[in-house]
Amino acid sequence: MSTVRCFFVSRLSIFIVVLLSINGTVIRAEDRLDTTKVYNIDEVIVTEHYIKTGTRSSTPLQILSSSQISQLNVLQVSDAVKFFSGVTVKDYGGIGGLKTVSVRSLGAEHTAVNYDGITLTDCQTGQIDIGRFSLENIETLSLNNGQNDNIFLPARSFASAAVLNIRTKTPVFEKNKTLNGKLSLKGGSFGMINPAFLLEKKFGNKISALLSSEWLTANGEYPYILNYSYLENGITSKEIRKNSDVQNLKIEGNLYAGISEKESGFLKVYYYQSDRGLPGATIFYNENAFTSQHLNDNTFFTQLHYQNDFSHRLAFQANAKYHRGYVHYTDSATLNTAGYEDSRYAQNEFYASTSLLYRVVEHFSVDFSADGFVNDMSAKYENDALTSEFAHPTRYSLLSVVAAKYVNEQFMATGSLLSTNVVQKTATDNSTKNYNRLSPYISFTYKPFKDTDFRIRAFYKNIFRLPTFNDLYYGRVGNADLKPETTRQFNAGLTYSFDINKKTLPFFVFSIDFYNNSIQDKIVAMPTKNVFIWSMTNLGKVDITGLDLTTETGIQLSDKTQLKIGGTYTYQRALDVTTPGGETYKHQIPYTPRVSGTGQIGIQSPWIDVAYALVWSGARYAGYQNYAENRLQGYSDHSISASHKFKLNKLALLLKIEVLNLLNENYEIIRYFPMPGRSFRATVNFKF
Repeated sequence: MSTVRCFFVSRLSIFIVVLLSINGTVIRAEDRLDTTKVYNIDEVIVTEHYIKTGTRSSTPLQILSSSQISQLNVLQVSDAVKFFSGVTVKDYGGIGGLKTVSVRSLGAEHTAVNYDGITLTDCQTGQIDIGRFSLENIETLSLNNGQNDNIFLPARSFASAAVLNIRTKTPVFEKNKTLNGKLSLKGGSFGMINPAFLLEKKFGNKISALLSSEWLTANGEYPYILNYSYLENGITSKEIRKNSDVQNLKIEGNLYAGISEKESGFLKVYYYQSDRGLPGATIFYNENAFTSQHLNDNTFFTQLHYQNDFSHRLAFQANAKYHRGYVHYTDSATLNTAGYEDSRYAQNEFYASTSLLYRVVEHFSVDFSADGFVNDMSAKYENDALTSEFAHPTRYSLLSVVAAKYVNEQFMATGSLLSTNVVQKTATDNSTKNYNRLSPYISFTYKPFKDTDFRIRAFYKNIFRLPTFNDLYYGRVGNADLKPETTRQFNAGLTYSFDINKKTLPFFVFSIDFYNNSIQDKIVAMPTKNVFIWSMTNLGKVDITGLDLTTETGIQLSDKTQLKIGGTYTYQRALDVTTPGGETYKHQIPYTPRVSGTGQIGIQSPWIDVAYALVWSGARYAGYQNYAENRLQGYSDHSISASHKFKLNKLALLLKIEVLNLLNENYEIIRYFPMPGRSFRATVNFKF
């Protein structure tokens, strides 16, 4: 531990000295330069169509606002993310099933999920279950390939191949109003009941608070058709999905402080608890198989954000977070000597971050950010000798990044260099496992015509992901000598947006991006002694070439009626190039469709709002070998909704009815995990 402590003390000391020296020097310069008198003015709110912001980005940026999300007939973040191009959501079926997101076939471990600016973590698996996040309190969802053009971010936001940003709502009060509230109730097929509430309170001119909570329960017993052959005309039977019940509880509290005109911050406390059955793979002639697995998990974290804009040249922010995750997995029918399995996992993270932004001249700014965090994990296996052998790993990480940005009316360029230093200790091995990497990134966007919003953009990024604790230490599987996966990303694209006529065609936006990704030292599981004893090893190489296309437009049918149309299209050629001449060489990797897309049509009027949404996918393969028996047929999922808003004095009432999987298509995203057929959902929403 002494080596680790010296390592971090030395690095943090250097950072603090540099930060204080820069801070003092720049502030003194600003004291001399900034002599402009400051006047207090009323608040001005500037709004812009979200998707236009995406077309001006140097990297592919897709944004869904809360109003757009309301037209997609979605319940959870995992449902909404399916409408982003280049995204594959692995959905294991049902409301409570695991749902992970992979961007451009890089894998879920390469996609970071940020919650109000701070990255969520799962050091055990490296994957975040985005099915646990509802949309009740979401202001925007955005997806960045590469990284954000905003360089004033924690270092961790630079450390992944893609970032899914979840931004929750902040309190906004009308004049002379100090309390806002919302009550909602959703109910639907398969026993789903989902009540929720949100309260916003204003305390004086500087402090406000938000409290939200929701509960979801469902029995998850939906019918499906089990096909006993990979052929379309094979023998089938009608079954009921079992062990798909779920009960979720989420509580979130936020305290916002506008300390002064230049200082602000917020404190967030979040708790989530889930108790659910794990629907297993469907087994021919034995629909009761794998119905004994159960998962209880809870997550708690609290995070603090502080920002100070010292002047128009200098800004500083700091973040801190504590996270604890607990998972309890049971299986009462495991084929072992005890006849059951009872496993418990706990993980902790302590995290701190600081960032300093300096605007050198009018169009050029630089940022220095440093993040330090510690992760640990413990495990307990009932009736299993592995408990005493578990490594109990602790990982110490220090990320630091220097970033720069130049922007004017027609050109923007960003670049960064990320330094990653990781030291790892275990209870069973005193040897130090260190990781040290430098990760460069560069991007630009150029507007060649002054009066036309047409832009050319490109980026390159070299990044890696560390092996997870499961990769390294999972019982009978882990390999402590694994190397990180290295990813290289290239992207070139075009964006175009224009306003033809604000009265008839208020906006039209279009983007197309071509990309190539490659993964080296891909971590894969390989059988050793038998199919029950596996090992993790660095064998894989994947080459990915693709195209993403997005478009959206609005048509003003009358003064109060508007038609919105949008869609995405993705082409991906994601090939296993590990072993030339091997059985899987240049085969499409599992669960990656060659083509996929989405579509949305919505009509907003004073009388009724109607929305139609489509998610479709081409054929995929359930194994690494692209044989006919591994082929999964393509599918399309259609949904439609109708809603109406009422004004009753100071009360706003929303009624909404949705029909999901309108055509009752029987399909699977993951083989042997059937998705629900046609279902219904109704929502009642009160705002006061």
